[in-house]
Amino acid sequence: MQINLLSCDAPRPDRRAISKTLLEIADGMDPSLSSELADILVEGSPIEIEVSGKTIQSAYRALRKLQIDYEIMD
Repeated sequence: MQINLLSCDAPRPDRRAISKTLLEIADGMDPSLSSELADILVEGSPIEIEVSGKTIQSAYRALRKLQIDYEIMD
């Protein structure tokens, strides 16, 4: 399932926590890519990730906890 991460509304976003979450929930993610995508998201540009079927609910919870706005593409 494709998820479009639109923005991070946290007053002081934790780039390391965002990077770690992306690494855990996204398919085919490596540490350097998750760090780069976290930087892009915090700077205000949307990113798109692929999430597998059994981690979808935990992915939604993690994104809400980090105050990341998202939309479901598929």
